[in-house]
Amino acid sequence: MVSVVHSVAAQSDFEQFLHTLSEGLEAEDALRLREAVEFAWHTYADATLGSGERIWSHALGMALIIAGLKMDSDSRAAALLFAVPAHDEQGLIHIEERFGKAVAHLVSGISRLNHLRPITRGFVAANLEAGDASPNEMKAQIEVLRKMLLAMVEDIRVVLLRLASRTQTLRYYAANPDDLRIQVARETLELYSPLANRLGVWELKWELEDMSFRFLHPETYKKIAKMLDEKRIEREQFIADAIARLREELKAVGVAKAEVYGRPKHIYSIWNKMRKKDVEFSEVYDVRALRVIVDDVKDCYTVLGIVHNIWTPIPKEFDDYISNPKGNYYRSLHTAVRCPDGRALEVQIRTWDMHKHAELGVAAHWRYKEGSKRHPEDNYDEKIAWLRQLLTWKDDVADSSDWVNHYKQAALDETIYVITPQGKVVDLPAGSTPIDFAYRVHTDLGHRCRGAKVNGALVPLNTALETGQRVEIVTAKQGGPSRDWLNPAQGYIHTKSARLKARQWFSNLALEETLAEGKGIVAKELQRLGQTGAHIEELAHKLGFAKADDLFIGAARNEWNLRQFQAVARGGDLATENLPPDEVQTRPSKPVEGNQGILIVGVDKLLTQLARCCKPAPPDSIQGFVTRGKGVSIHRADCRNFANLAALHPERVIETDWGGQTAGVFSTDILVDAHDRQGLLRDISEIFAREKLNVIGVHTQSKQGKAHMGFTVEISNLQQLQRTLGLIHEIEGVVGARRA
Repeated sequence: MVSVVHSVAAQSDFEQFLHTLSEGLEAEDALRLREAVEFAWHTYADATLGSGERIWSHALGMALIIAGLKMDSDSRAAALLFAVPAHDEQGLIHIEERFGKAVAHLVSGISRLNHLRPITRGFVAANLEAGDASPNEMKAQIEVLRKMLLAMVEDIRVVLLRLASRTQTLRYYAANPDDLRIQVARETLELYSPLANRLGVWELKWELEDMSFRFLHPETYKKIAKMLDEKRIEREQFIADAIARLREELKAVGVAKAEVYGRPKHIYSIWNKMRKKDVEFSEVYDVRALRVIVDDVKDCYTVLGIVHNIWTPIPKEFDDYISNPKGNYYRSLHTAVRCPDGRALEVQIRTWDMHKHAELGVAAHWRYKEGSKRHPEDNYDEKIAWLRQLLTWKDDVADSSDWVNHYKQAALDETIYVITPQGKVVDLPAGSTPIDFAYRVHTDLGHRCRGAKVNGALVPLNTALETGQRVEIVTAKQGGPSRDWLNPAQGYIHTKSARLKARQWFSNLALEETLAEGKGIVAKELQRLGQTGAHIEELAHKLGFAKADDLFIGAARNEWNLRQFQAVARGGDLATENLPPDEVQTRPSKPVEGNQGILIVGVDKLLTQLARCCKPAPPDSIQGFVTRGKGVSIHRADCRNFANLAALHPERVIETDWGGQTAGVFSTDILVDAHDRQGLLRDISEIFAREKLNVIGVHTQSKQGKAHMGFTVEISNLQQLQRTLGLIHEIEGVVGARRA
């Protein structure tokens, strides 16, 4: 069990204190600790913490807890010197000169975490009490805060020093009640005791939980404590009898080296089980509990068999954490049994190695949730393997430098954690900038971002953020992102999501400009025709567009025929026979004869032509429309012109399909919207050349830095077309690429 000293004030014999603090260390390290004690004493004098506790007393309490965890001399010295930088501007330099770089590094890490304290406390107090966030949002934020604590340090020992400091603070409040202890207790249960659990430091976990529960729910705590105390003598006799019985049975089967003892119960754990299982105190099985420690795993299962033989197992109360360890690598066998007198008994069975891990801790193991939103991490399993070895402490590590190297190799540093002005923690991929942060908080905040303050100081927008920084975005009332943000060479945006949002803004802007341009074209043409009173929506529907905006976009992109528009605007229709011969919407393409690829159901050897309005290609779903004197015009089934023709002359629609061996190539139109730049057409042409596409028509239009480009190309199949569109979309400056 971990040795702890609950009251520094009780240490009347200073030499005895030093002996306890130096237990397990070499003589040289013990001497260095004595020097650290003297240095801390002279630095702190009678200074106090915000809680009212003397810094000197807090430092000694921390150091004793760290010594009880059997941590190395550097950690014990850092506990003694934790507050030196706050009292001496050159404190870290002096610590490094007198006690070494490793101790200075740990003290620096503690100071950095202490700066996070107002943020964590502010979030827990404000959000949990005021209810500003939903339970899921609060749970997610607290989880991010726990991760942030670990991400802010380069050495896992700093987190353990922070846990020791919090434990000492709660001990002080237990002896010196204060209103602030309620807030500290709530923060402890939400943040620090789960961290202790994940790091597997059970001794600190139980103490943090029990004291916090005592402060937050004093009446419930006293009630459970009283019930435990009332049965204490009876329970102790019951445990003594059970130990004697089990030892006798183990000796009989040759497991003589087993250590069996009663396991202490923790009030918070009892209350949690009563609450979660909705049971009374009498129904909590592990109020009476044994722990059995043996030499190897085989003996664990032998002991389990004996326990189940001499007492009756309680159904559904057995857990094998040896075969299936917990997330923090906790391993043990847990079972609950019923004794002949009807009372329940919990038994935990583990090896000495498992016990060491359970008491002194193993490294935490968790990933960005999960929904998480999150971000895949390279070599994660390898890193977790390293992390699981970290808290085997000095017995398994040659020296502290090895320990630091292990942690640095295992550090899950692909994610950073920064704080909004309201205290919310935002997780981002390492390398993210203030613009990435702004887009992560809200898309509109990203669009209107004009500057950023990091920890109160203005910084360039391409500054790489670091964990723990407070970021405030300076915004404009309106406007959008800069085109420079999309230039990878300038490093303004690091995350893919922010880049997509910025591109989408420019895409929408280009669409608005296209709409405005198309409205001008339509208005000008209607004015020329003397049809300014025409109903635009009705006109759009007659031309095969779903709404007026589609008509305007089509006008700007030259996607509809002027003669068609004029005919409809004057009150005509789209019947092909009413248009001059040069406006018929079919033309001979590369010949695909009736018996060489297109099947007309029920008819043989009809002349077929691919409609140039929609340019179908295999395996598009197609339909035929019988024209006068031009054979069958083949349209895509979703063609708007075909829909209009079919509505006017349904008797001319003919069922059509592609033949099994369609030969030749098919023309199709590709439309590209992009930010105009030098070399854009060349880059797109290179894609066509690489994909072996023959370009038979080009139409480009550039206005106010926007390029609208149309290409007619010959393809052999739609897979080739889709591949080409994907490659074009990746070209710098391209906003969209699609088939017409």
